[in-house]
Amino acid sequence: MLASLPPLRFLPLCVSFGPGDSPSPGRRPQTVATMASATPDSQARFGQSVKGLLTEKVNTCGTDVIALTKQVLKGSRSSELLGQAARNMVLQEDAILHSEDSLRKMAIITTHLQYQQEAIQKNVEQSSDLQDQLRHLLK
Repeated sequence: MLASLPPLRFLPLCVSFGPGDSPSPGRRPQTVATMASATPDSQARFGQSVKGLLTEKVNTCGTDVIALTKQVLKGSRSSELLGQAARNMVLQEDAILHSEDSLRKMAIITTHLQYQQEAIQKNVEQSSDLQDQLRHLLK
């Protein structure tokens, strides 16, 4: 059964997932020699170990892709919210300008009402003077 298995000289590269995980060049031949002389049981366990590490790495990459997708969607949602905020600000600006115009008009109306009040007070004073004169004449 050992003779029917292909040589395992590339197998140690499968467990290499990052720069710190790669086997050094001096250790590779020793690992290959150890794996070639290993029993089918240990080879199966090693294969399962590699499968487990690979599955874990694939799951981690999947999780990272999901996180990246969420971040991209959140970013696109942020620009959408920013656009909505800009539109709302323009609407508020129009309302503020309208309110400012209304306040100016109200200030003008208030000034006119004050002039009318002063004129009415003068007329009341004059009418009371006329009433006094009329009473004097009628006596």
